[in-house]
Amino acid sequence: MTRSELREHIFKMLFQIEFNDETDMQEHLQYYLETLEGAKDQDKAYIQQKYRAVNSHTEEIDKLLNEAAKGWKTTRMGKVDLTILRLAVYEMKWDEDVPERVAINEAVELAKRFGGENSASFVNGVLGKLAKQES
Repeated sequence: MTRSELREHIFKMLFQIEFNDETDMQEHLQYYLETLEGAKDQDKAYIQQKYRAVNSHTEEIDKLLNEAAKGWKTTRMGKVDLTILRLAVYEMKWDEDVPERVAINEAVELAKRFGGENSASFVNGVLGKLAKQES
């Protein structure tokens, strides 16, 4: 699988967190990986590892998002946009294998595919602001 395909699967798993109890998520993750067609064991391991990594940084990520997105607290953001932003911020801050520009571009592409009409520009604006703060 390509990195973009892997990222999409991670996004889908992270999105489920918004609608399921945390205690049930391990079972959901297991089922998702078992039914994932065309994925090699290394792909499944990557998805699982990154899902857990992003999930473990959610509190820190949300704090950064709340500071960067003026007038848009995470509690007010759409679930799709929030999930995309969490994944991208994790990649920007903690994943050394993903260049910042790639993380932003991939997040915008996910927003175009899964988000609403204004999702791509919203995601791009928030991540752009975060990127500038880091410079």
